Amino acid sequence: MPEDEPLISALAINVTIPEELRWTDTRRGQTFRLDTLNVRLLKSGRLAAKAYGRPVEGGRGAYVSFSVPELPELVALVEAAAARAATMWGAHRGLG
Repeated sequence: MPEDEPLISALAINVTIPEELRWTDTRRGQTFRLDTLNVRLLKSGRLAAKAYGRPVEGGRGAYVSFSVPELPELVALVEAAAARAATMWGAHRGLG
């Protein structure tokens, strides 16, 4: 890498999971509704994703991460979101 090239430590996007693809999962006896994906571009060029949600019971529960099931619809969502983000990053208009 050239000396004057910025060192990027992370590229990440947040993606809203469409209602029809949302699911629930349980952690420590509490059920969460997963509604957001955090997708990261790894140094290898591969993608990694975690799902985040809030307790179904409501309240001020923690925003907890879960693994994303390898369902074709969710894989397609992650890949489409990454492609859309690449287009948006490529078309940035600077700060401000």
